[in-house]
Amino acid sequence: MGRTEMSQEELRRVEVLARVHSKQLRVVDASRLLGLSYRQAKRLWKRYHEEGPASLKHRSAGCTSNHACAPKFRQRVLDLVRKKYGGPVGERFGPTLAAEHLDAEDGLVVNAETLRLWMLEAGQWSRQRKRRKHRRRRERKEHFGELVQMDGSFHPWLEERGAEGCLIDMADDATNTTWAQLGEQETIWAVADGLRAWIEQYGVPSALYVDWKNLYKRPANARERLRGEEPITQFGRMCAKLGIAVIAASSPEAKGRIERMHGTHQDRLVKKLRRKQIGSHEAANVYLRREYLPEHNRRFARAAARPEDYHRRAPRAAELDEIFRLENERTIGNDWVVRYANHYYQLEPQSRHYAPARSKVLVCEGRHGGIRIEYRGRALGWKQIAAPLQPAPRAAAAGARVAVAIAKRKWAPPADHPWREAARRAVQQKALREVARAPLA
Repeated sequence: MGRTEMSQEELRRVEVLARVHSKQLRVVDASRLLGLSYRQAKRLWKRYHEEGPASLKHRSAGCTSNHACAPKFRQRVLDLVRKKYGGPVGERFGPTLAAEHLDAEDGLVVNAETLRLWMLEAGQWSRQRKRRKHRRRRERKEHFGELVQMDGSFHPWLEERGAEGCLIDMADDATNTTWAQLGEQETIWAVADGLRAWIEQYGVPSALYVDWKNLYKRPANARERLRGEEPITQFGRMCAKLGIAVIAASSPEAKGRIERMHGTHQDRLVKKLRRKQIGSHEAANVYLRREYLPEHNRRFARAAARPEDYHRRAPRAAELDEIFRLENERTIGNDWVVRYANHYYQLEPQSRHYAPARSKVLVCEGRHGGIRIEYRGRALGWKQIAAPLQPAPRAAAAGARVAVAIAKRKWAPPADHPWREAARRAVQQKALREVARAPLA
C-alpha cells in the first residue's frame, strides 16, 4: 500500500500558502520560501485556493505504482527463491545473489532491492546486525598497486564434499581487484604462489598489508636484539628482493577490506561451488580462475581515484625462480659435506671459486624441491650421498665384562677385625655371669 498522509514537504507548502491566503505573504514570496519557480508557485496557489489544503497532497499517494510488477510475477519469483535459493540461515541466498541467479538461470529480471522487500514481507529473509566498536575508517589508497592486502581464510569451502581448506586472498586497496587460490594450509609456498601469480598478472606492487604472523613478520630473538639486527622471514626476504614493503596489521579491523572480502567469498563462493558440485581444491582453483574471479572483479572492482598504475614491471620467469625460493645458511664440514633437511650433499672439487671447509654456504630450495648450493653468489657442484653409518660400540675387555657381569657381594669384616672384639668381650662376660649364678655341686 502507498502512503496516505502528507509528507513534510507537502505540509510545508500548506503552511506557506496559508500565509498567502491570509495576506501575510505574496505569491512571489512563497515561491522563494519554497524554492520553486514563480509559475509553479502560482499553480500551487490556484489549486490551494480552489480545492483547499488537501489538494496539495500528491495525486498518486495511496495508489499502486505504474512500474509495479504483476502479482503473478512476484509470486513466481518468491516460489523460485524458496525452492532453489532458500534454506537455513547459513545456506540461503541473499537478495542480491538470488537476483543475479534469477537473471542468469531463470531469465527473470528483478531489482535486488525490490526482491529484498518481497523476501522480507514473505518472511524469506531477515538479518540482525550486531553493533561493533566504533573505529575510524582508513581512506583508500589512490593508485592501483600502491597497496595490496593479503590474508588467508580458513573455512569449509567445499562443505561436506571435501576437506576444509585455506583461501589465500589478495585485494588491491584502491580498486578492490581480487585474486584468490584455495589450498590446504596457509604455508610459505601458498602465499609465495599467490604473490607470484599477482606479479605475473598485474606487476610488482609497492606494498603488502598482511597479518602479524611468523609467516610474514616475526619478533626479534635474543641474538638479533643483541646485534641490533632486524628479523626477517623467508617471505619477507622474497619481498625485499622485489622491493615490496611489508606492513603488518595488529588487528583484523586494521585490514577490514580484506576481511569483508572473506565474508563475501564465504557467502557467494561456497554456494556457487555447491551448485557446481566441486569437491576438490584443484577443481575449485580451475573454477576460480576461469569463472568466479573474472565475474567477481567485473561486479565489485571499482576505478582508482588516480589513473596512474603503481605496479612495477614484472621480472622474467628465471628471475622469479631465483626470488621465490627458500634460502638457509649451512656450514661446510671438514669432509666437504653439507647437511640440509637430514640430507647429505658432497661438494665436488671446484676448479674455480673454491669453498674452504668450515665456511658458510647458502642452500637454496626451489618451489618443487630443487636444491642449489651457492658460495659467495656462485653455484657449487654437488651430489647427494647416503647418511653416514653410526659407529658400533667398541668391544670391552674380557675382565671388564666379567667384572660388570658379576654381582657385587655384601662385604663382611674378617674374624680378627677390631669391630668383632667388642662382640667377643660381651660373649665372655655373659658366660662368666652364668657360671657365677650356678649352684655349687
